[in-house]
Amino acid sequence: MRNKNKNRVFRFNRRIRGQTNYALRLKLLKSKMLRVVIRKSNSGINVQLVKYESSGDNVIVGARAMDLIKLNYTLNTGNIVASYLTGYLVAKKAKLKGINEDCIVDLGLQNAYYGSRLFAAVKGLMDGGLKVRVSEKVFPTEERLKGEHLKVKNVASVIEKTKKTIEAMKK
Repeated sequence: MRNKNKNRVFRFNRRIRGQTNYALRLKLLKSKMLRVVIRKSNSGINVQLVKYESSGDNVIVGARAMDLIKLNYTLNTGNIVASYLTGYLVAKKAKLKGINEDCIVDLGLQNAYYGSRLFAAVKGLMDGGLKVRVSEKVFPTEERLKGEHLKVKNVASVIEKTKKTIEAMKK
C-alpha cells in the first residue's frame, strides 16, 4: 500500500516504544569518549565499556553482578555493595586490557538518584582506576559502600575477600 501523505515524518521505532533517547545518545556519541553503559534490574546490575563504531556499538569489557558469585561473593547481588564491586571488576578487566581513556557515563532512560546503585557502580569504576567524568557528590556514603547498613553478619570480610580475588585476577 502506498503512503498517501508524503509529508509525514516517521519517528524511529525505538523512540516510539520509549527505549531510546536519540538526542542524548547523539550527545554521548559526539563526545568520542568510551561510554560506561550501566543498566540495573531488581536482581543485579550490568556494567559495560562501549566504544562506538559505524557498524555498531562494540562492547570492550563488561560484567554483571552475578559474575561476583564466581569470585566468592555470597551476599545479595541487587544491592549497593554488589554494584560497587561490579564496577570495580569492570575497571580491573579494563586495566588488564590496557584501557586508560576517559569515560563518560551512559545511564540511558533510567532515573538517576544521588547515592543510588548506579552511582555505586561508577564509584567502583573510579576506585578501580578508570577516569570517569562525574561529580563526587553523587556517590553513596562510605558506610553504604562498605555494607554497614546491611543486616548480615561478616559483610566486611566478604567484601574484602571478593576485592582481593578481583585484585589477583590475571588475563
